[in-house]
Amino acid sequence: MAEARGRHHISRQFDSELEDIHNRALVMGGLVEQQITDALQALVRGDVQACMTVVENDHRVNALEVDLDEDCTRILVRRQPTAGDLRLVLTVIKTINDLERIGDQATTVARRALDLAEVERPRNQYIEIQRLGERVCQQLRNTLDAFARLDAEAALSVTKEDAMIDMEYEGILRQQMTLMMEDPRTIRRSLDIIWSVRALERIGDHAKNICEYVIFLVKGKVVRHTSPEKMAEAALDKTRH
Repeated sequence: MAEARGRHHISRQFDSELEDIHNRALVMGGLVEQQITDALQALVRGDVQACMTVVENDHRVNALEVDLDEDCTRILVRRQPTAGDLRLVLTVIKTINDLERIGDQATTVARRALDLAEVERPRNQYIEIQRLGERVCQQLRNTLDAFARLDAEAALSVTKEDAMIDMEYEGILRQQMTLMMEDPRTIRRSLDIIWSVRALERIGDHAKNICEYVIFLVKGKVVRHTSPEKMAEAALDKTRH
């Protein structure tokens, strides 16, 4: 009886550890989402102080990633999880890595915003970047929601949003290329815009990666580098895993 109680206690403690790393990954996601929002607003408004705040806060994202990675490694060594528990730990490790890179991309936007604050602003006040950035923020928000609920179907839906982000990104690139050819005086500003939207597009790619990890966690199937049809087949599979 005592042995059974001991196993039950260990099991509850392990479940608590798994829940903790899951929740902390979501907290990290929330911080990263705020970094993107702040960087985007800094660029659109030319707010130098906001730019500096994003750059300075990047260390918080890095610290969360390091702490969580260490705790996940500790769980792997001490608990030697299997099946779904192992997939959860691996998913958290991969997710926080992508979140840390998203934080780096937000910092890139903030640094470019510092440069753009020093040059003449376009008439449209960077409305095209704002639209792209808002779409990217919503994609990440939906990604984190799918991760929080461990919802493979929701994750699949989010992956489909990436195509629209790519289209908007390519449209802005073409626009900036045209401006630079027509007026060389815009080259400095256009290059900063190009680097900014490139960072936003990369954020969308990282969000898509996280959705693929969610599908792996829930369905037990690796869907990276597969066709959209294969991904949908895996995400919609009703078999228990």
